[in-house]
Amino acid sequence: MQVSGLDPYHWLTKAVATLERAHWQRSLKQVTSRSGAVVEIGAHNVLNFASNDYLGLAGDPRLVQAATQAMQDYGVGATGSRLLSGHRALHRQLEIGLARWKRTEEALVFSSGYAACLGTVAALVGSRDGIFQDQYNHSCLQQGAKLSQAKVYSYDHNDVQHLQELLQKYRSRHRRCLIATETLFSMDGDCCPLAAILDLAERYDCMVLVDEAHANGVFGQDGAGWVQATGCQGRTLIQVGNLSKALGSMGGYVAGSKVLIEYLRHRAPTWIYSTGLSIPDTAAAAMAVAIVQGEPARQQQLGRNIHDLRQRLTQAGFPCPSGVASPIILLPIRDTATAAAMEPELLAAGLFAAVVRPPTVPTSRLRLSVMSTHTPAQLAAAVEILSDFRSYLA
Repeated sequence: MQVSGLDPYHWLTKAVATLERAHWQRSLKQVTSRSGAVVEIGAHNVLNFASNDYLGLAGDPRLVQAATQAMQDYGVGATGSRLLSGHRALHRQLEIGLARWKRTEEALVFSSGYAACLGTVAALVGSRDGIFQDQYNHSCLQQGAKLSQAKVYSYDHNDVQHLQELLQKYRSRHRRCLIATETLFSMDGDCCPLAAILDLAERYDCMVLVDEAHANGVFGQDGAGWVQATGCQGRTLIQVGNLSKALGSMGGYVAGSKVLIEYLRHRAPTWIYSTGLSIPDTAAAAMAVAIVQGEPARQQQLGRNIHDLRQRLTQAGFPCPSGVASPIILLPIRDTATAAAMEPELLAAGLFAAVVRPPTVPTSRLRLSVMSTHTPAQLAAAVEILSDFRSYLA
């Protein structure tokens, strides 16, 4: 065997240079304050429209107190897989609370939302099966599909007709089939036509998995999500989500039937082979689930803020799409080079917002995330700052 003498890692330098030329390279921004509508970055206070902390719970003193008390009582880490040594009463209490909130028979908590989606999809289908997924699904669903080794069919975004055409053509080729979609799409701000998808699933004998990551706390009675908001809570489906956005903590979950959860305990690799969710995260998430249900004013204020910002943007002449009023508002940016230049300039102007570029999304965009804790003055200030960047937009 001939040895080239080259450093086997030499290709990394070239790969990073390619990212730079394509304007795909990212930089980290260190937040040095507690999460909130205003945060400190680089010794400067800036308006925070980059957070997924939709209900303002990440810095809530009650979550901090719950996490602190749990650490004092039980320590920090779960220390092992829950099947071996890492199971704690706090984990079970959180799962019971999630199942009640989601109105399902059972729930199972994972170390992250990504792990919950990845492991669940991989456990439900295999090489003889098929997955029909929205083309804009989050990476966790797409990577779970790859890991499963099932045949994957992508349907056009939120296009029920295209989904039906694929099902009609390919469903009969597979033993089991799964339809997978986000409910509130994290990089597009729109919601899936869930009732129509469930109707197709019943017609073609398919399982349905929905990722409620960004819909929790935002839609539905008691913030239970898009499934509840669309009247689908009594229908058979698999609900996956996380505890790190509107719930302000960390972790993920699956909610569904008892038999589903029992199966996942024995077949979901990201649950079986991962250390259990940390003690403080578990306690904080349980507190957040209780707060979301007990304080509907937070969700109502979020709705008012969403309406307020959308109205201000429209009046200022920005393209603000119609449809479901979600806390994710997208403004298209001309190209990746413009996006790369816009990000630091926007921050210097006092606005922290996510500039999202390929390959994460097909086209560059500014992603504004609304929080219930934003004040009218802060919403107005954000639009005023954006007005100076109008030429950057498509």
